[in-house]
Amino acid sequence: MKFLTPIWIVVQAVIGYNLVMPLILYAVYLVKRKKDPHQPLSSQEADYAIIVTAYEQTTLLPHVVKSLLNIRYSNYLIYIVADKCDISGLHFPSDKVVLLRPEETLASNTRSHFYAIRHFKRAHERLTIIDSDNLVHPDYLLHLNKQFDAGYQAVQGVRAAKNLNTTYACLDAARDIYYHFYDGKILFDAGSSATLAGSGMAFTTKLYQDSLGHLDITGAGFDKVLQYQIVKQGMQIAFSEHAVVYDEKTTHTDQLVKQRARWINTWFRYFKYGFVLLGKGLTGFNWNQFLFGSILLRPPLFIFLFLSGFFMLVNLWIAPLVAAAWFLGFLLFVIGFALALRKSDTDPRIYHSLPNIPKFMFYQVLSLLKTRKANKYSVATRHFYKKEEASV
Repeated sequence: MKFLTPIWIVVQAVIGYNLVMPLILYAVYLVKRKKDPHQPLSSQEADYAIIVTAYEQTTLLPHVVKSLLNIRYSNYLIYIVADKCDISGLHFPSDKVVLLRPEETLASNTRSHFYAIRHFKRAHERLTIIDSDNLVHPDYLLHLNKQFDAGYQAVQGVRAAKNLNTTYACLDAARDIYYHFYDGKILFDAGSSATLAGSGMAFTTKLYQDSLGHLDITGAGFDKVLQYQIVKQGMQIAFSEHAVVYDEKTTHTDQLVKQRARWINTWFRYFKYGFVLLGKGLTGFNWNQFLFGSILLRPPLFIFLFLSGFFMLVNLWIAPLVAAAWFLGFLLFVIGFALALRKSDTDPRIYHSLPNIPKFMFYQVLSLLKTRKANKYSVATRHFYKKEEASV
């Protein structure tokens, strides 16, 4: 059984590096980061198509449209793709809003996006993707322009919490802050690409069409395929921490379990892309592809935390010094997580919710058990939270 020893060590190393990866990234960021030139917001108005996708639910569409119409920008049109929706009660008086209702059910984000593209009223230079439960900051497009003007063709903004009304919503927001900090700001400033988050992202129309036009993606995870296609070409996805969309956070346990089941399913479906980019980065000496590939191989947060806890407990019996190393790894991860919250604009309610992390992780374990059936769930997260109209 001696041959198992090297395998045991390798497996532990593969999982354990995820605990310290955030602080390693932060160290690289401190060395490689570029000084913010503090450029003024661009006065040139590129032509944007704002694509809003809705599936079955239209309740929140009036709010997102009102938010988009309040953008401090003029050169854009809003395309609402209401897939499998009753639109009889939807009326938008602005000529900037194009309401589209596909005759056949699309049940796919990318199909909805390309349906909108085929119905563009003019040849938009850029497009940005917004979920039907989002609100946007009035300067959203202006901040996107800063990165496009710097030469990037793909930009990911920040998805901030629109609601913090429950413990689960606060913990969901904490998770987003962690990922936006390390997989967005730090990863981009370290010389790689920001990971895409499904909405609050923008592209040149040509890049989006070239990247996904030849594919038919169903189920969740189109953003995983899209970011792979972009980075595979050697391009860098920029991050804009001031291009903010406000995203509805999960509030119910059933909602949380089904949403996370879809997300976990997408990781299992697409983590293989990490190996491809890692290989291309190594053979082509491309730092962007190498670092981004290593990020794609990282399991979902709760999975590597549970596995790390398991390895630490096992080593308490067979290798106490290794168990001590695992404990140190956990300590470094906690420091990294706290650093992300500290360096971000974190609401006090999020800090107060942190003691409930074990319960939050428990429901994600339930999500893992439902992963195989994830694609049978609705392609959109159902929202139950009712609130007064938000102002941003």
